[in-house]
Amino acid sequence: MAANAYSHLLAPGRIGQLEIRNRILVTAMGVSLSESDGHVGERLMAYHEEQAKGGAGLIITGVAGVAWPVGAVQPNQTAISDDRFLPGLKQLTERVHRHGAKIAAQLHHGGLVAGYSSDAFDAELWAPCYPPQLAGDFIDFFLPEEMAGFSGKMPRIKVLEAADIDLVVEQFGAAAARAKAAGFDGIELHGGHGYLLSSFMSPKTNSRTDEYGGPLENRARLLLRVIAAVRAAVGPDFPVWVKLDTAEHGKDGGIELAHAIEAARLVEAAGVDAITATSYHNAMIGKLHSASNIPHEPETNIPAAAAIKAAVRLPVIASGRVEPEAASAQIAAGQYDFMAMGRKLLADPALPAKLAGNAPDSVRPCIYCYTCVSTAYVRAPLRCAVNPATGFECERTEPRVSGKHYVVIGGGPGGMEAARRLNEAGNRVTLLERGERLGGTLRIAALAYPANERLLDWQIRELGRSSVEVRLNTDATPQLLRELAPDAVVVATGARRDMPELPGNNLPHVFSGDDMRKLLLGESSDELKRKTGLMTRLATRVGAATGITANLDFVRAATRKWMPLGQNVVIVGGELVGIELAEFLHERGRTVTVIEPAPRLGKGLLLVRRMRILSELRDHGVGLHGGARDIAIGENVVTFTDAAGVAQTISADNVIVAMGASGDTVLADRLRAAGLRVETVGDCEGVSYIEGAVRGGAEAAARLLA
Repeated sequence: MAANAYSHLLAPGRIGQLEIRNRILVTAMGVSLSESDGHVGERLMAYHEEQAKGGAGLIITGVAGVAWPVGAVQPNQTAISDDRFLPGLKQLTERVHRHGAKIAAQLHHGGLVAGYSSDAFDAELWAPCYPPQLAGDFIDFFLPEEMAGFSGKMPRIKVLEAADIDLVVEQFGAAAARAKAAGFDGIELHGGHGYLLSSFMSPKTNSRTDEYGGPLENRARLLLRVIAAVRAAVGPDFPVWVKLDTAEHGKDGGIELAHAIEAARLVEAAGVDAITATSYHNAMIGKLHSASNIPHEPETNIPAAAAIKAAVRLPVIASGRVEPEAASAQIAAGQYDFMAMGRKLLADPALPAKLAGNAPDSVRPCIYCYTCVSTAYVRAPLRCAVNPATGFECERTEPRVSGKHYVVIGGGPGGMEAARRLNEAGNRVTLLERGERLGGTLRIAALAYPANERLLDWQIRELGRSSVEVRLNTDATPQLLRELAPDAVVVATGARRDMPELPGNNLPHVFSGDDMRKLLLGESSDELKRKTGLMTRLATRVGAATGITANLDFVRAATRKWMPLGQNVVIVGGELVGIELAEFLHERGRTVTVIEPAPRLGKGLLLVRRMRILSELRDHGVGLHGGARDIAIGENVVTFTDAAGVAQTISADNVIVAMGASGDTVLADRLRAAGLRVETVGDCEGVSYIEGAVRGGAEAAARLLA
């Protein structure tokens, strides 16, 4: 795509007196990369410096706690509540400024959402009043191991009195003065997402009857006082803006767009320089965690941002799964002024520079797997499934080995990642793939979840740009390896997939996960020939001969019209593969039931995506049964005992067993025994899905290059 497709996105912009080199902002995110005592350390500095190097115009640091540790929402959160934090904050701004980017501090008080502080510091949750009880299924989606970081005790709520409110105002003002002293170029006041300022703004959580409750001008009084205190602390020309909720999805009686427009006019009159338009949700409803500020559906928040823009004369910052070309067009149309990106810049912090360099195809894509977002829910530091460096920039070392010859066995995501990195360091690399195409199990993952195809395509393109020698339809035989005489071998051959011991597992209407992969991608095997009819075998041969099944868009469309599966499909296995397969088959009109022995379904899916997909499957009538035992397959039924101890019988024209995958190091062990240096990557070490494969490929390359 030509560079002019991004011309408005790449044009300079202005917030108050602040000149910004382009319209791409790093949105404020809670990343848990500061030190445990609130100080900014090397890990956060290196993280933000990488974004500055990558060409972002303005970086907004996430959730700097004005009252830390009170109001903290996560471990390793940045604190700005005391002068002792200034040295690290100053170093951070200096590191960012070296690369031409600007940086703003997002000032934050968690209020009712400050669950972390109640666990770690036994602090109260500050609130305008006791909040209403909100019902939902949020906690039902956590796996047992994900609950380990929570104490389980109920937090204590502190209803703010006049003196407390005065203290909050003072804390924001003092934090603003520190931000300016530390060299930040601007301040964003977090007035959204259920945090303290937002809880006062929302008619759902603010039922006060004094001057801080009732009509909007009263509910906004705290925010307006904070703006005044911040302005007094930093002066009239220092850029200050506010992040406002434009909706509270799933909260009857919560903030609506009309409230947000009125609030935008109030903060404009109070003297802010811009508005960030966001939205929030009922946090007790699992699927809504990907339906507001971090939306799954593209451009969810753009209409509201445009409505705010039409109501004020201030620059408006928008966000929320918007492709760069769409953002540029929307900026050109006057819908908003800046695009704040989160997930895209985690996947590739050099996105702005690559767009400016007319190389959009080289941007490593986000696959919307919610690895990054889900870390916050389990109190872990930020990481990214497709970019192993994100959050670990400070650990990067320069490659010290070049001029070697490496053989990579397996052309899945882990093998491709290792091959590319080894080659970039100046080494000769030969990649051996026994199949007809690159991608491995990422191809079937891309078929089930199309966002994954962007990563598949990117990895194949990057290999094409490299000097890696790719040999398809090639087995890594001992003779071939002797001929190649590599300095080391990377084994990335994937998992072993055995049919688990289940009564009836050898019946002809029962497919393994491997059977389904071959069936959908036009491959064959003796097992498939036994289980499928003449027409299916013919279609498989035609697909393989013409290469048409290499086109995943074609396969997605074709399978909506015909698949060699009956109406009623039972999937045994409710981890990532089984759940994504259930979604795929349900979308193609099948009646699907998922049976899983573990008590909770969705292992392998990151929490936020798990909440969405399981909710959608349930809402669309897909049967989901966790804690199943005594599973047995009959000729046209599957029987099991459910978690409540009740015997169940489900009709099944076909059964797909999406279980039985395990690590397979047989080849690696054999090569080591032959005297070769071997690194193993991805599922051959145990099922680790896309993130494990990509990260494993990067780590294997790093070990060889050290």
